[in-house]
Amino acid sequence: MLDAKLKGQLATYLENLTSQVELRIAVDEQHQAKKSAEISELANEIAELSPLVNVVAQTKSEIRKPSMEVVSIKNNTSITFAGVPMGHEFTSLVLALLNSGGHPVKISEQQVAEIKSLSGSYQFETYVSLSCQTCPGVVQALNVLSVINPNITNTMIDGSLFQEEVTQRNIMSVPSVYLNGELFTQGAVTIDKILSKIDPQADAKQAQSLNDKAAYDMLIVGGGPAGAAAAIYAARKGIRTGIVAEKFGGQVTDTMAIENFISVKATDGPKLVSGLEQHVKDYDVDIMANNKAVKLTKEGLINIELENGALLSSKSVMLATGARWREMNVPGEQQYRGAGVAYCPHCDGPLFKGKRVAVIGGGNSGIEAALDLANIVEHVTVLEFDTKLRADEVLQRKAKAANNIDIILNAMTTEVVGDGKRVTGLTYQDRASQEIKQVELAGIFVQIGLVPNTEWLKGDIALTARGEIEVGQRGETSIEGVFAAGDVTTSPYKQIIIAMGDGANAALGAFDYLLRAPSEESANDEKAA
Repeated sequence: MLDAKLKGQLATYLENLTSQVELRIAVDEQHQAKKSAEISELANEIAELSPLVNVVAQTKSEIRKPSMEVVSIKNNTSITFAGVPMGHEFTSLVLALLNSGGHPVKISEQQVAEIKSLSGSYQFETYVSLSCQTCPGVVQALNVLSVINPNITNTMIDGSLFQEEVTQRNIMSVPSVYLNGELFTQGAVTIDKILSKIDPQADAKQAQSLNDKAAYDMLIVGGGPAGAAAAIYAARKGIRTGIVAEKFGGQVTDTMAIENFISVKATDGPKLVSGLEQHVKDYDVDIMANNKAVKLTKEGLINIELENGALLSSKSVMLATGARWREMNVPGEQQYRGAGVAYCPHCDGPLFKGKRVAVIGGGNSGIEAALDLANIVEHVTVLEFDTKLRADEVLQRKAKAANNIDIILNAMTTEVVGDGKRVTGLTYQDRASQEIKQVELAGIFVQIGLVPNTEWLKGDIALTARGEIEVGQRGETSIEGVFAAGDVTTSPYKQIIIAMGDGANAALGAFDYLLRAPSEESANDEKAA
Protein backbone atom coordinates (compact mmCIF):
# COMPACT_ATOMS: atom_id res chain seq x y z
CA MET A 1 0.00 0.00 0.00
CA LEU A 2 2.67 2.52 1.05
CA ASP A 3 5.91 3.01 -0.85
CA ALA A 4 9.26 3.35 0.93
CA LYS A 5 9.28 7.16 0.77
CA LEU A 6 5.78 7.47 2.24
CA LYS A 7 6.60 4.95 4.96
CA GLY A 8 9.66 6.98 5.92
CA GLN A 9 7.64 10.18 6.16
CA LEU A 10 4.88 8.48 8.15
CA ALA A 11 7.39 6.90 10.55
CA THR A 12 8.76 10.37 11.26
CA TYR A 13 5.26 11.71 11.96
CA LEU A 14 4.44 8.80 14.25
CA GLU A 15 7.43 9.64 16.45
CA ASN A 16 5.16 12.39 17.82
CA LEU A 17 2.81 9.83 19.40
CA THR A 18 2.81 9.82 23.21
CA SER A 19 0.01 7.35 23.96
CA GLN A 20 -1.40 4.09 22.62
CA VAL A 21 -3.51 4.03 19.45
CA GLU A 22 -5.54 0.99 18.44
CA LEU A 23 -6.61 0.33 14.84
CA ARG A 24 -9.75 -1.79 14.83
CA ILE A 25 -10.27 -3.38 11.43
CA ALA A 26 -13.58 -4.67 10.03
CA VAL A 27 -13.41 -6.63 6.78
CA ASP A 28 -15.86 -8.22 4.35
CA GLU A 29 -13.95 -10.90 2.46
CA GLN A 30 -17.07 -12.04 0.63
CA HIS A 31 -18.37 -8.83 -0.97
CA GLN A 32 -15.45 -6.42 -0.57
CA ALA A 33 -12.45 -8.73 -0.65
CA LYS A 34 -10.09 -6.40 -2.50
CA LYS A 35 -10.78 -3.30 -0.40
CA SER A 36 -10.77 -5.40 2.78
CA ALA A 37 -7.31 -6.70 1.89
CA GLU A 38 -6.15 -3.13 1.22
CA ILE A 39 -7.37 -1.73 4.53
CA SER A 40 -5.83 -4.66 6.46
CA GLU A 41 -2.53 -4.17 4.67
CA LEU A 42 -2.59 -0.42 5.34
CA ALA A 43 -3.32 -0.89 9.05
CA ASN A 44 -0.54 -3.44 9.49
CA GLU A 45 1.99 -1.29 7.63
CA ILE A 46 1.16 1.63 9.94
CA ALA A 47 1.50 -0.55 13.04
CA GLU A 48 4.95 -1.67 11.92
CA LEU A 49 6.12 1.95 12.03
CA SER A 50 5.38 2.64 15.71
CA PRO A 51 5.36 0.56 18.93
CA LEU A 52 2.41 2.70 20.11
CA VAL A 53 0.11 1.47 17.30
CA ASN A 54 -1.46 -1.97 17.24
CA VAL A 55 -4.09 -3.66 15.07
CA VAL A 56 -7.05 -5.71 16.33
CA ALA A 57 -10.17 -7.16 14.75
CA GLN A 58 -13.30 -5.04 15.09
CA THR A 59 -15.90 -6.60 17.38
CA LYS A 60 -18.85 -4.29 16.62
CA SER A 61 -21.26 -6.20 14.41
CA GLU A 62 -23.07 -3.15 13.06
CA ILE A 63 -20.01 -1.36 11.71
CA ARG A 64 -19.49 -0.77 7.98
CA LYS A 65 -17.09 -3.09 6.20
CA PRO A 66 -14.35 -2.57 5.22
CA SER A 67 -13.42 0.04 7.80
CA MET A 68 -10.69 1.19 10.16
CA GLU A 69 -11.51 2.66 13.58
CA VAL A 70 -8.76 4.81 15.12
CA VAL A 71 -9.13 4.61 18.92
CA SER A 72 -7.29 6.54 21.61
CA ILE A 73 -6.85 4.09 24.50
CA LYS A 74 -6.00 6.90 26.92
CA ASN A 75 -8.94 9.20 26.10
CA ASN A 76 -11.48 6.65 24.82
CA THR A 77 -12.12 8.64 21.64
CA SER A 78 -12.94 7.16 18.25
CA ILE A 79 -12.62 8.12 14.57
CA THR A 80 -13.70 5.70 11.82
CA PHE A 81 -12.76 5.47 8.14
CA ALA A 82 -15.28 3.40 6.16
CA GLY A 83 -13.33 2.61 3.04
CA VAL A 84 -9.61 2.89 2.38
CA PRO A 85 -8.48 6.43 3.35
CA MET A 86 -6.02 7.08 0.56
CA GLY A 87 -5.98 9.85 -2.05
CA HIS A 88 -6.83 13.20 -0.49
CA GLU A 89 -8.04 11.48 2.70
CA PHE A 90 -4.64 10.01 3.59
CA THR A 91 -3.80 13.27 5.35
CA SER A 92 -7.01 12.89 7.37
CA LEU A 93 -5.83 9.44 8.49
CA VAL A 94 -2.37 10.70 9.47
CA LEU A 95 -3.86 13.54 11.53
CA ALA A 96 -6.32 11.15 13.16
CA LEU A 97 -3.42 8.92 14.21
CA LEU A 98 -1.38 11.82 15.58
CA ASN A 99 -4.21 13.51 17.45
CA SER A 100 -5.53 10.22 18.86
CA GLY A 101 -2.00 9.43 20.04
CA GLY A 102 -1.56 12.60 22.06
CA HIS A 103 -0.17 15.07 19.52
CA PRO A 104 -1.99 18.38 20.19
CA VAL A 105 -4.60 19.66 17.75
CA LYS A 106 -3.88 22.98 16.06
CA ILE A 107 -6.87 25.04 17.12
CA SER A 108 -7.35 27.84 19.62
CA GLU A 109 -7.75 27.26 23.37
CA GLN A 110 -11.18 28.88 23.11
CA GLN A 111 -12.27 26.31 20.50
CA VAL A 112 -10.92 23.44 22.61
CA ALA A 113 -12.83 24.67 25.66
CA GLU A 114 -16.04 25.03 23.66
CA ILE A 115 -15.75 21.53 22.20
CA LYS A 116 -15.09 20.02 25.64
CA SER A 117 -18.16 21.77 27.06
CA LEU A 118 -20.57 20.19 24.56
CA SER A 119 -22.98 17.80 26.26
CA GLY A 120 -25.03 15.08 24.63
CA SER A 121 -24.09 12.52 21.99
CA TYR A 122 -23.00 13.57 18.48
CA GLN A 123 -22.52 10.83 15.88
CA PHE A 124 -21.35 12.33 12.59
CA GLU A 125 -21.22 10.49 9.26
CA THR A 126 -19.34 12.22 6.44
CA TYR A 127 -19.83 10.97 2.89
CA VAL A 128 -16.86 11.77 0.64
CA SER A 129 -15.19 10.87 -2.62
CA LEU A 130 -11.45 10.25 -2.44
CA SER A 131 -10.87 12.65 -5.33
CA CYS A 132 -12.71 15.50 -3.56
CA GLN A 133 -10.41 18.28 -2.40
CA THR A 134 -13.00 19.93 -0.17
CA CYS A 135 -13.84 16.73 1.73
CA PRO A 136 -10.62 16.35 3.79
CA GLY A 137 -11.11 19.74 5.43
CA VAL A 138 -14.58 18.72 6.62
CA VAL A 139 -13.46 15.25 7.73
CA GLN A 140 -10.51 16.72 9.63
CA ALA A 141 -12.66 19.36 11.33
CA LEU A 142 -15.09 16.72 12.60
CA ASN A 143 -12.22 14.43 13.57
CA VAL A 144 -10.79 17.21 15.74
CA LEU A 145 -14.10 17.39 17.62
CA SER A 146 -13.96 13.61 18.03
CA VAL A 147 -10.47 13.51 19.60
CA ILE A 148 -11.33 16.28 22.10
CA ASN A 149 -14.76 15.12 23.26
CA PRO A 150 -15.43 11.35 23.68
CA ASN A 151 -19.17 12.00 23.22
CA ILE A 152 -18.47 12.94 19.59
CA THR A 153 -17.61 10.45 16.84
CA ASN A 154 -17.06 10.87 13.12
CA THR A 155 -17.10 8.28 10.36
CA MET A 156 -15.68 9.08 6.94
CA ILE A 157 -17.59 7.08 4.31
CA ASP A 158 -16.26 6.56 0.78
CA GLY A 159 -19.42 7.13 -1.25
CA SER A 160 -18.17 5.15 -4.25
CA LEU A 161 -17.68 2.08 -2.03
CA PHE A 162 -20.98 2.29 -0.16
CA GLN A 163 -23.27 2.94 -3.12
CA GLU A 164 -26.38 1.49 -1.48
CA GLU A 165 -26.20 4.07 1.31
CA VAL A 166 -25.57 6.85 -1.20
CA THR A 167 -28.65 5.83 -3.17
CA GLN A 168 -30.81 5.31 -0.09
CA ARG A 169 -29.94 8.73 1.32
CA ASN A 170 -30.08 10.34 -2.13
CA ILE A 171 -26.54 11.71 -1.77
CA MET A 172 -25.43 13.39 -5.00
CA SER A 173 -22.93 15.89 -3.65
CA VAL A 174 -19.94 15.58 -1.35
CA PRO A 175 -19.05 16.22 1.34
CA SER A 176 -22.45 15.41 2.85
CA VAL A 177 -22.53 15.27 6.65
CA TYR A 178 -25.18 13.52 8.74
CA LEU A 179 -25.59 14.06 12.50
CA ASN A 180 -27.41 11.37 14.48
CA GLY A 181 -28.97 10.09 11.27
CA GLU A 182 -30.21 13.44 9.91
CA LEU A 183 -28.64 15.59 7.19
CA PHE A 184 -26.49 18.20 8.96
CA THR A 185 -24.65 20.05 6.18
CA GLN A 186 -23.32 19.78 2.64
CA GLY A 187 -20.17 21.32 1.19
CA ALA A 188 -17.27 22.98 2.94
CA VAL A 189 -17.69 23.60 6.66
CA THR A 190 -15.23 24.60 9.36
CA ILE A 191 -14.96 23.90 13.08
CA ASP A 192 -16.46 27.28 13.94
CA LYS A 193 -19.38 26.71 11.55
CA ILE A 194 -19.99 23.26 13.03
CA LEU A 195 -19.95 24.66 16.55
CA SER A 196 -22.31 27.47 15.58
CA LYS A 197 -24.81 24.89 14.29
CA ILE A 198 -24.75 22.71 17.41
CA ASP A 199 -24.06 25.39 20.04
CA PRO A 200 -26.62 28.26 20.00
CA GLN A 201 -24.19 30.52 21.89
CA ALA A 202 -21.21 29.99 19.56
CA ASP A 203 -21.82 33.00 17.28
CA ALA A 204 -22.31 35.35 20.23
CA LYS A 205 -19.08 34.14 21.85
CA GLN A 206 -17.15 34.61 18.61
CA ALA A 207 -18.64 38.06 18.00
CA GLN A 208 -17.69 39.23 21.48
CA SER A 209 -14.13 38.03 20.96
CA LEU A 210 -13.87 39.92 17.66
CA ASN A 211 -15.47 43.10 19.04
CA ASP A 212 -12.71 43.29 21.63
CA LYS A 213 -9.98 43.60 18.96
CA ALA A 214 -8.17 46.91 18.50
CA ALA A 215 -8.29 48.72 15.14
CA TYR A 216 -5.95 47.43 12.42
CA ASP A 217 -3.67 49.38 10.13
CA MET A 218 -4.74 47.10 7.28
CA LEU A 219 -7.66 44.69 7.35
CA ILE A 220 -7.93 42.26 4.44
CA VAL A 221 -11.34 40.80 3.61
CA GLY A 222 -10.80 37.49 1.82
CA GLY A 223 -8.30 34.67 2.25
CA GLY A 224 -7.54 33.59 -1.32
CA PRO A 225 -4.30 34.20 -3.25
CA ALA A 226 -4.86 37.98 -3.48
CA GLY A 227 -5.64 38.27 0.24
CA ALA A 228 -2.71 36.08 1.27
CA ALA A 229 -0.25 38.05 -0.85
CA ALA A 230 -1.60 41.34 0.51
CA ALA A 231 -1.25 40.08 4.09
CA ILE A 232 2.37 39.06 3.59
CA TYR A 233 3.33 42.37 1.97
CA ALA A 234 1.49 44.37 4.65
CA ALA A 235 2.94 42.42 7.57
CA ARG A 236 6.46 42.79 6.20
CA LYS A 237 5.98 46.54 6.50
CA GLY A 238 5.52 46.12 10.23
CA ILE A 239 1.93 47.35 10.37
CA ARG A 240 -0.93 45.75 12.32
CA THR A 241 -2.52 43.38 9.80
CA GLY A 242 -5.60 41.17 9.94
CA ILE A 243 -7.40 38.81 7.56
CA VAL A 244 -11.11 38.08 7.87
CA ALA A 245 -12.50 35.42 5.55
CA GLU A 246 -15.13 32.71 5.25
CA LYS A 247 -12.37 30.19 4.54
CA PHE A 248 -8.67 30.46 3.88
CA GLY A 249 -7.79 29.68 0.26
CA GLY A 250 -11.07 30.65 -1.35
CA GLN A 251 -11.87 29.21 -4.78
CA VAL A 252 -8.36 27.74 -5.15
CA THR A 253 -9.19 24.97 -2.69
CA ASP A 254 -11.54 23.50 -5.34
CA THR A 255 -8.92 23.54 -8.11
CA MET A 256 -7.57 20.11 -9.03
CA ALA A 257 -4.56 20.70 -11.30
CA ILE A 258 -2.41 23.86 -11.42
CA GLU A 259 0.22 23.75 -14.14
CA ASN A 260 0.80 27.44 -14.94
CA PHE A 261 2.08 28.69 -11.57
CA ILE A 262 5.50 29.99 -12.52
CA SER A 263 8.46 28.01 -11.07
CA VAL A 264 6.17 25.20 -9.86
CA LYS A 265 5.75 22.66 -12.65
CA ALA A 266 2.60 21.09 -11.21
CA THR A 267 0.59 21.30 -7.99
CA ASP A 268 -3.02 21.29 -6.83
CA GLY A 269 -5.25 23.71 -4.99
CA PRO A 270 -5.08 22.28 -1.46
CA LYS A 271 -1.26 22.08 -1.58
CA LEU A 272 -0.98 25.65 -2.79
CA VAL A 273 -3.46 26.88 -0.16
CA SER A 274 -1.57 25.04 2.58
CA GLY A 275 1.66 26.73 1.48
CA LEU A 276 -0.05 30.13 1.37
CA GLU A 277 -1.47 29.70 4.86
CA GLN A 278 1.87 28.62 6.32
CA HIS A 279 3.60 31.56 4.67
CA VAL A 280 1.07 34.03 6.07
CA LYS A 281 1.42 32.46 9.53
CA ASP A 282 5.17 33.14 9.41
CA TYR A 283 4.24 36.78 9.94
CA ASP A 284 2.29 38.58 12.63
CA VAL A 285 -1.08 38.40 10.88
CA ASP A 286 -4.33 37.99 12.80
CA ILE A 287 -6.26 35.37 10.79
CA MET A 288 -9.99 35.39 11.53
CA ALA A 289 -11.39 32.59 9.38
CA ASN A 290 -15.00 31.41 9.29
CA ASN A 291 -16.35 34.97 9.23
CA LYS A 292 -18.45 36.56 6.50
CA ALA A 293 -18.41 40.31 5.86
CA VAL A 294 -21.85 41.85 5.27
CA LYS A 295 -21.34 45.64 5.37
CA LEU A 296 -18.63 48.25 4.80
CA THR A 297 -18.88 51.78 6.22
CA LYS A 298 -16.46 54.63 6.80
CA GLU A 299 -16.66 56.97 9.75
CA GLY A 300 -13.09 58.11 10.26
CA LEU A 301 -11.93 54.51 10.47
CA ILE A 302 -13.25 51.96 7.99
CA ASN A 303 -15.64 49.46 9.57
CA ILE A 304 -16.41 45.92 8.45
CA GLU A 305 -19.55 44.38 9.92
CA LEU A 306 -19.66 40.57 10.06
CA GLU A 307 -22.59 38.19 9.74
CA ASN A 308 -22.37 37.26 13.44
CA GLY A 309 -22.81 40.92 14.42
CA ALA A 310 -19.16 41.69 15.21
CA LEU A 311 -17.59 44.95 14.01
CA LEU A 312 -13.94 45.26 12.98
CA SER A 313 -12.23 48.61 12.34
CA SER A 314 -9.13 49.55 10.36
CA LYS A 315 -7.26 52.54 8.95
CA SER A 316 -7.23 50.83 5.54
CA VAL A 317 -9.12 47.89 4.07
CA MET A 318 -8.24 45.48 1.27
CA LEU A 319 -11.18 43.75 -0.47
CA ALA A 320 -10.18 40.37 -1.91
CA THR A 321 -13.41 38.37 -1.69
CA GLY A 322 -12.89 36.61 -5.03
CA ALA A 323 -15.61 35.00 -7.09
CA ARG A 324 -17.84 31.92 -7.12
CA TRP A 325 -19.27 29.59 -9.76
CA ARG A 326 -21.85 31.24 -12.03
CA GLU A 327 -25.26 29.56 -11.98
CA MET A 328 -27.55 28.87 -14.96
CA ASN A 329 -30.57 30.55 -13.33
CA VAL A 330 -33.07 28.19 -14.92
CA PRO A 331 -36.07 26.39 -13.38
CA GLY A 332 -35.05 23.34 -11.38
CA GLU A 333 -31.43 24.38 -10.75
CA GLN A 334 -31.89 25.37 -7.11
CA GLN A 335 -34.37 22.57 -6.42
CA TYR A 336 -31.87 19.92 -7.52
CA ARG A 337 -28.70 21.59 -6.33
CA GLY A 338 -26.81 18.82 -4.54
CA ALA A 339 -29.27 16.29 -5.97
CA GLY A 340 -27.79 16.06 -9.45
CA VAL A 341 -26.82 19.68 -10.12
CA ALA A 342 -23.15 20.13 -9.23
CA TYR A 343 -20.36 22.63 -9.77
CA CYS A 344 -17.23 20.60 -8.91
CA PRO A 345 -16.59 17.59 -11.18
CA HIS A 346 -13.58 16.50 -9.13
CA CYS A 347 -15.61 16.39 -5.92
CA ASP A 348 -18.90 14.95 -7.13
CA GLY A 349 -17.89 13.08 -10.29
CA PRO A 350 -17.29 9.70 -8.58
CA LEU A 351 -20.90 9.68 -7.34
CA PHE A 352 -22.05 9.40 -10.97
CA LYS A 353 -19.93 6.39 -11.86
CA GLY A 354 -21.46 4.52 -14.80
CA LYS A 355 -24.18 7.15 -15.34
CA ARG A 356 -24.91 9.75 -18.01
CA VAL A 357 -24.15 13.40 -17.23
CA ALA A 358 -24.00 16.80 -18.90
CA VAL A 359 -21.47 19.61 -18.66
CA ILE A 360 -22.79 23.12 -19.26
CA GLY A 361 -20.10 25.30 -20.82
CA GLY A 362 -17.51 24.85 -23.56
CA GLY A 363 -14.66 26.90 -22.16
CA ASN A 364 -11.49 25.45 -20.64
CA SER A 365 -13.24 24.58 -17.38
CA GLY A 366 -16.11 22.85 -19.17
CA ILE A 367 -14.00 20.74 -21.51
CA GLU A 368 -11.55 19.85 -18.73
CA ALA A 369 -14.53 18.73 -16.65
CA ALA A 370 -15.88 16.65 -19.54
CA LEU A 371 -12.52 14.92 -20.01
CA ASP A 372 -12.22 14.15 -16.31
CA LEU A 373 -15.78 12.84 -16.08
CA ALA A 374 -15.40 10.71 -19.21
CA ASN A 375 -13.04 8.45 -17.24
CA ILE A 376 -15.71 7.81 -14.59
CA VAL A 377 -19.19 8.07 -16.09
CA GLU A 378 -20.87 6.25 -18.95
CA HIS A 379 -21.38 9.31 -21.17
CA VAL A 380 -20.88 13.08 -21.14
CA THR A 381 -22.91 15.61 -23.14
CA VAL A 382 -21.36 19.08 -23.39
CA LEU A 383 -23.77 21.95 -24.07
CA GLU A 384 -22.25 25.23 -25.30
CA PHE A 385 -24.33 28.39 -25.77
CA ASP A 386 -22.05 29.76 -28.51
CA THR A 387 -21.63 28.48 -32.07
CA LYS A 388 -18.12 27.25 -31.23
CA LEU A 389 -16.18 25.95 -28.27
CA ARG A 390 -14.04 28.47 -26.41
CA ALA A 391 -11.62 25.96 -24.86
CA ASP A 392 -7.98 25.70 -25.91
CA GLU A 393 -7.48 23.75 -29.12
CA VAL A 394 -5.57 20.95 -27.41
CA LEU A 395 -8.52 20.35 -25.06
CA GLN A 396 -11.01 20.45 -27.93
CA ARG A 397 -9.05 17.79 -29.83
CA LYS A 398 -9.01 15.48 -26.82
CA ALA A 399 -12.75 15.92 -26.21
CA LYS A 400 -13.66 15.28 -29.86
CA ALA A 401 -11.49 12.16 -29.86
CA ALA A 402 -13.22 10.67 -26.82
CA ASN A 403 -15.82 8.05 -27.71
CA ASN A 404 -18.14 8.90 -24.81
CA ILE A 405 -18.29 12.71 -25.14
CA ASP A 406 -20.88 14.43 -27.35
CA ILE A 407 -20.73 18.18 -27.94
CA ILE A 408 -23.84 20.23 -28.73
CA LEU A 409 -23.25 23.81 -29.87
CA ASN A 410 -25.70 26.70 -30.02
CA ALA A 411 -27.63 25.19 -27.10
CA MET A 412 -29.35 27.22 -24.40
CA THR A 413 -30.27 25.21 -21.30
CA THR A 414 -33.85 26.05 -20.32
CA GLU A 415 -34.74 23.73 -17.44
CA VAL A 416 -33.38 21.10 -15.06
CA VAL A 417 -35.79 18.14 -14.95
CA GLY A 418 -36.19 15.76 -12.00
CA ASP A 419 -38.50 13.34 -10.25
CA GLY A 420 -38.80 15.39 -7.06
CA LYS A 421 -35.77 13.73 -5.47
CA ARG A 422 -33.02 13.88 -8.08
CA VAL A 423 -32.15 15.03 -11.58
CA THR A 424 -33.46 12.92 -14.46
CA GLY A 425 -32.57 15.20 -17.37
CA LEU A 426 -32.55 18.70 -18.82
CA THR A 427 -34.18 20.61 -21.64
CA TYR A 428 -32.41 22.97 -24.01
CA GLN A 429 -33.32 25.15 -26.95
CA ASP A 430 -31.52 24.83 -30.26
CA ARG A 431 -30.78 28.52 -30.83
CA ALA A 432 -30.72 28.08 -34.60
CA SER A 433 -34.02 26.21 -35.05
CA GLN A 434 -35.68 27.35 -31.77
CA GLU A 435 -36.61 23.69 -31.22
CA ILE A 436 -36.85 22.50 -27.59
CA LYS A 437 -35.04 19.21 -26.93
CA GLN A 438 -34.54 17.00 -23.88
CA VAL A 439 -31.57 14.94 -22.67
CA GLU A 440 -31.97 12.14 -20.14
CA LEU A 441 -29.17 12.05 -17.57
CA ALA A 442 -28.38 11.73 -13.88
CA GLY A 443 -26.13 14.73 -13.30
CA ILE A 444 -25.44 18.25 -14.56
CA PHE A 445 -22.08 19.95 -13.99
CA VAL A 446 -22.25 23.72 -14.43
CA GLN A 447 -19.02 25.31 -15.73
CA ILE A 448 -19.98 28.73 -17.13
CA GLY A 449 -17.61 31.12 -15.43
CA LEU A 450 -17.48 33.14 -12.23
CA VAL A 451 -19.48 35.81 -10.39
CA PRO A 452 -17.67 38.35 -8.15
CA ASN A 453 -18.61 38.23 -4.47
CA THR A 454 -19.71 41.85 -4.17
CA GLU A 455 -23.44 41.77 -3.38
CA TRP A 456 -22.68 43.06 0.13
CA LEU A 457 -20.93 46.13 -1.34
CA LYS A 458 -23.65 47.35 -3.72
CA GLY A 459 -24.49 50.98 -3.15
CA ASP A 460 -21.39 51.57 -1.02
CA ILE A 461 -18.57 51.28 -3.56
CA ALA A 462 -18.24 51.72 -7.34
CA LEU A 463 -18.95 48.48 -9.21
CA THR A 464 -19.15 47.65 -12.90
CA ALA A 465 -22.32 46.32 -14.51
CA ARG A 466 -20.82 42.84 -14.01
CA GLY A 467 -20.46 43.50 -10.27
CA GLU A 468 -16.68 43.83 -10.29
CA ILE A 469 -14.98 46.43 -8.07
CA GLU A 470 -13.53 49.28 -10.09
CA VAL A 471 -9.86 49.77 -9.20
CA GLY A 472 -7.02 52.08 -10.19
CA GLN A 473 -3.37 51.31 -10.86
CA ARG A 474 -2.58 50.92 -7.16
CA GLY A 475 -5.71 48.91 -6.37
CA GLU A 476 -7.54 51.97 -5.02
CA THR A 477 -11.34 52.02 -5.10
CA SER A 478 -13.94 54.79 -5.01
CA ILE A 479 -13.61 55.00 -1.21
CA GLU A 480 -10.46 56.57 0.16
CA GLY A 481 -8.49 54.01 2.15
CA VAL A 482 -10.29 51.04 0.62
CA PHE A 483 -8.34 48.93 -1.88
CA ALA A 484 -9.21 45.77 -3.80
CA ALA A 485 -7.41 42.95 -5.59
CA GLY A 486 -7.90 39.68 -7.46
CA ASP A 487 -10.92 38.11 -9.13
CA VAL A 488 -13.37 40.46 -7.39
CA THR A 489 -11.98 43.43 -9.35
CA THR A 490 -11.88 44.65 -12.95
CA SER A 491 -8.57 42.82 -13.42
CA PRO A 492 -9.23 41.26 -16.86
CA TYR A 493 -7.56 37.89 -16.34
CA LYS A 494 -8.75 35.66 -13.52
CA GLN A 495 -5.60 33.70 -12.77
CA ILE A 496 -4.02 32.68 -9.44
CA ILE A 497 -0.66 34.25 -10.16
CA ILE A 498 -2.27 37.49 -11.35
CA ALA A 499 -4.42 37.65 -8.21
CA MET A 500 -1.28 37.31 -6.09
CA GLY A 501 0.38 40.14 -8.02
CA ASP A 502 -2.75 42.25 -7.62
CA GLY A 503 -2.72 41.60 -3.89
CA ALA A 504 0.91 42.62 -3.51
CA ASN A 505 0.39 45.73 -5.66
CA ALA A 506 -2.71 46.85 -3.75
CA ALA A 507 -1.03 46.20 -0.38
CA LEU A 508 1.82 48.48 -1.39
CA GLY A 509 -0.74 51.04 -2.56
CA ALA A 510 -2.51 50.83 0.79
CA PHE A 511 0.78 51.20 2.69
CA ASP A 512 1.64 54.27 0.65
CA TYR A 513 -1.81 55.65 1.52
CA LEU A 514 -1.16 55.05 5.23
CA LEU A 515 2.19 56.85 5.02
CA ARG A 516 0.63 59.90 3.41
CA ALA A 517 -2.60 59.97 5.44
CA PRO A 518 -2.54 62.51 8.30
CA SER A 519 -2.14 60.96 11.73
CA GLU A 520 -4.91 61.39 14.31
CA GLU A 521 -2.65 63.73 16.29
CA SER A 522 -1.94 66.02 13.33
CA ALA A 523 -5.58 66.00 12.30
CA ASN A 524 -6.58 67.10 15.80
CA ASP A 525 -3.92 69.85 15.71
CA GLU A 526 -5.33 71.16 12.40
CA LYS A 527 -8.86 71.25 13.89
CA ALA A 528 -7.62 73.13 16.94
CA ALA A 529 -5.85 75.70 14.77
